[in-house]
Amino acid sequence: MTIPKRPADRSQMVPYPSGRGQRWPGRSIACGLAVAACLVSAAGSVIGAENRWSQSPQVMPVQAADVAGEADRATAPWIWGAVDDRPYRLAKTFTGGCVKATLVATCDNRMTITLNGTEVARSDAWEQPVLVDVTKAIRDGDNLLVAQVENAGGPAGFSCRLVLELTAGEKRVVESDAAWTAVDAAAAGAGAAVPVRVVAEAGGGPWQNVLAQGPAASAGQPFAVPPGFQVERLFEVPRDVLGSWVSLAVDPQGRLIASDQGDKGLFRITPAPLDGRGETVVERIPAAITGAQGLLWAFDALYVVCNGGTGSGLYRVTDADGDGMPEAVEKLREIQGGGEHGPHNIILSPDGTRLFVICGNHTKLPFGVRDVTPPQTLGGIRESQRRLEFAADGSSRLPACWDEDVVIPRMWDGNGHARGVLAPGGYVASTDPDGKTWEIWSTGYRNAYDFAFNADGELFAYDADMEWDFGTPWYRPTRVNHATSGSELGWRSGTAKWPASYADSLPALVDIGPGSPVGACFGYTARFPAAYQRALYVCDWTFGTMYAIHLEPSGSTYKAVKEEFVSSTPLPLTDVVIGRDGAMYFAVGGRGGQSELYRVRYVGGEPTDPVDGRDERHAADRRLRRELETLHRRADDPAAAVAQALPALASPDRFLRYAARVALEHQPLELWQSQALLAAGPRARIEGAIAVARQALPAAQAGVLAALDAIDPSDLSEQDLLALVRAYQLTLIRLGPPSTEAAAVIATRFGPLFPAGAFDLDRELSALLVAVRAPGIAAKLVELLAAPSGSAGGTNLAPDENDLRKLIERNQGYGSAVRASLEKRSDLLQIHYAYVLRTLRDEPGSRMWSPADRKGYYEWFPRAREWAGGSSFRKFLANIEAESLAGLSDTEKLAFETLGIRKPYVPPPLPSPLGPGRKWSVSDVMGVAEQGLANGSRNYEAGRRAYAAARCVVCHRFGEDGGATGPDLTQAGGRFQVKDLVEAIVEPSRVVSDQYKASIVQTVEGKVVSGRIVAEDEASITIVTDPEDATKFARIARSDIDEITSSSTSLMPAGLLDQLSEQEVLDLLAYTLSRDNPKDKRFKPGK
Repeated sequence: MTIPKRPADRSQMVPYPSGRGQRWPGRSIACGLAVAACLVSAAGSVIGAENRWSQSPQVMPVQAADVAGEADRATAPWIWGAVDDRPYRLAKTFTGGCVKATLVATCDNRMTITLNGTEVARSDAWEQPVLVDVTKAIRDGDNLLVAQVENAGGPAGFSCRLVLELTAGEKRVVESDAAWTAVDAAAAGAGAAVPVRVVAEAGGGPWQNVLAQGPAASAGQPFAVPPGFQVERLFEVPRDVLGSWVSLAVDPQGRLIASDQGDKGLFRITPAPLDGRGETVVERIPAAITGAQGLLWAFDALYVVCNGGTGSGLYRVTDADGDGMPEAVEKLREIQGGGEHGPHNIILSPDGTRLFVICGNHTKLPFGVRDVTPPQTLGGIRESQRRLEFAADGSSRLPACWDEDVVIPRMWDGNGHARGVLAPGGYVASTDPDGKTWEIWSTGYRNAYDFAFNADGELFAYDADMEWDFGTPWYRPTRVNHATSGSELGWRSGTAKWPASYADSLPALVDIGPGSPVGACFGYTARFPAAYQRALYVCDWTFGTMYAIHLEPSGSTYKAVKEEFVSSTPLPLTDVVIGRDGAMYFAVGGRGGQSELYRVRYVGGEPTDPVDGRDERHAADRRLRRELETLHRRADDPAAAVAQALPALASPDRFLRYAARVALEHQPLELWQSQALLAAGPRARIEGAIAVARQALPAAQAGVLAALDAIDPSDLSEQDLLALVRAYQLTLIRLGPPSTEAAAVIATRFGPLFPAGAFDLDRELSALLVAVRAPGIAAKLVELLAAPSGSAGGTNLAPDENDLRKLIERNQGYGSAVRASLEKRSDLLQIHYAYVLRTLRDEPGSRMWSPADRKGYYEWFPRAREWAGGSSFRKFLANIEAESLAGLSDTEKLAFETLGIRKPYVPPPLPSPLGPGRKWSVSDVMGVAEQGLANGSRNYEAGRRAYAAARCVVCHRFGEDGGATGPDLTQAGGRFQVKDLVEAIVEPSRVVSDQYKASIVQTVEGKVVSGRIVAEDEASITIVTDPEDATKFARIARSDIDEITSSSTSLMPAGLLDQLSEQEVLDLLAYTLSRDNPKDKRFKPGK
């Protein structure tokens, strides 16, 4: 009997309602755990005893990148030996000599194809032809093409076309036809070769023209891999029983271990033999542990990092009963974190003595930390130096002073993501095998999921982007980082993300682009060609792409290029490992989606002999950096450590300078402060100044500024000038507000350099000049908002826009925001200029804005709203505008609308009161409010409607809506008790703030004008005459004014509640007191 095979057509996979997983339509896998009888699934997977499952492997259709456009599609005859149900060796000899050779083949039911003795293709699904570049297997002269074929019942047939492209542009085709020979592979001894039997002409038989359709037509999206690589599906995971696999590890016997992201636990996998003739066997590991996202076999135990599930933390699972299966669970350390940004993977240190754990930015440090001085929650300039203390079981390669360190105060994410999350963000930490002591190794990640050491002992981490930031200058692509000792990678929440140029951080090794980073590993021990053995493999869940990162030493670090290694659609990759058999194994799934296990092998003609992964190029530079990194703690001989580190501050190698500065910062300040500020070269002095700024007390600021002032900016390269600007920023941030004189010096030095015409430099110069309130900076920046900047046509989403456009086709849902960002591109520098300008305020005796500047600034926002970006893009724009108004009085805001600086508020059509109304007094309202405002009694949406029906919205801003002629009521709940609010509404003239009093102006000609004075100077006053319409105003010359008196009557009319019913009044009060929070305790849940 032929077990029906599940087609490898992953194009049939459809998203779950969440949009983040896949399933097979019309398919349900069930397994009663108490049932011992075997069930055969629709995929051919055999579910046997309650804790054991097995499936046969299936070779998947592949399409090498350089044959993706192969257009030579045609059919070929179908051939076999004499009898359908016998296996055969089909062979054809042909003449080589070509510049390219492409093979397309299929077989009903199973085939293994070799070319000159090298396996080039394998498949057991006739409906999915394989397409492979076999150029490297072709020889000059005679060549032998062999297909080992088998049939599992029913019609038998093999069909292939080998297209040889010749030097003259001609083609020669070798196809399956009557010229082939067949040998009975099951016959005893060496059978005689006889002519094959043509079982169907080209395009005939039950298979018709499947060969011409090729893998793309017959199987949705084939796997794209480099030439010579093969992909096999080993196991389709029954989701309801075994969950969705997100992490893989290899045990000492070469078996795999996998974990479900949810509550299904751990599993041990014995992969099918490489010859494809056995089954993959999956067994449940009887350990009471769930939610694992990191697995490692080390020290004769299975180490597990859980994110949620059993409880976030580090666990050790051992085989206590000696049955060969680990089951005893021991929690070594709680690591507080959850969601998708909690603790993730775990790996072994290169020397085999310590464990390294990587965690996302919602994860607390694994030991106690005390704030000696508070962090800068929003950034900006500190009043005191930052200091931290660690518990006895914790330490850090980074100095204990991490902070936000942005000179312009941040905005949180427009949608509230990671609001309140502060430095250090995501991190890498190491611990001993018992999890007793911990050391922070590297910080500043958003949500790095996996990492790996190379053969030189260097660590590399794969970090996430924030896709909601598309279209903003603070967007950072997914990236691979060289995670050196004490490294700071610069993630900060919201708009505070550090650019790669910051000298107190380290840049990415390679930017990749949008995506969701998951598994990573090096290819050492893989039976791959040499370049692929040395590569770092990283998996992107969102766009179904595994990249090979090819590293090359560069100074004390590396440079790298990325290559797409495996991709398909859909392919929600989760993890990747290299097995002890030399094959690569990867899993797909995650977020509850359909999970599968795959294997990648090289079957091409290149040598796969093991290579030494170590690279001696620039080894001396790396050794020097590592010597400095041994000083990333208080040295036994601090003076000697200082003497070793100081000279490296002048190195042209950024990673060496960074390592040296961190080494200094770990030593007593008094041993190096003066020497650092007196360093002879500008590069060393800048690094020294940064170190002093991060460690000294505010009294040191004058000395640091003097050291920096001695450096001539005109003598510096762009990179060094960026470092100088950053040093000034840190001197202000860390050591306090500058004196008036110091600020003037900074403005004088850097004002003429801006704009410089370089993206990073103009970002940092503008921020510094705004921070020191440089004269004329508002006018200069507003002028730059009037015309497109040099960044207007570019994008920061990925290094290569062509690659990006191809990538987003693999996930139309996630790709839509990328596509929109490219079609309606933002001007990144202009957004930055608007962002920094939002913090610039007029102060007594220091006017920064002219009316023309204000007008130009607010005219920019409607243009910016035509651009597109991520989910938070428009909210960022709205928040920039709102925060630019936050420091202004309501009178100033109204004046902007009156004078045409900002577009006046135009209310939408307002609803009518529901009624019936009544004449409300203060005592009446208070009488019903005592019980009527009880927790859970009111309706948020009804309150918003009543607020509009009573016309409150016309004059009073609330949240993101409303006029400006009256005070902003968004925070009324923090300023008023219920009675105060009721009195202000019912009896508006009882107490009138001077800011909102009406004025009565009598002219010399006897004319009387009443309203609110919103602007005045020596020559005239401007008075708004209609409290509901800021455009109705009068400008009166002071020479025409006879008298100005204050009115005792409020501009706010009485009786606004009289048309409202009792329920409307109560909902309006609850709404006004809620601070625009639908979850305020007064509201019914969900109402």
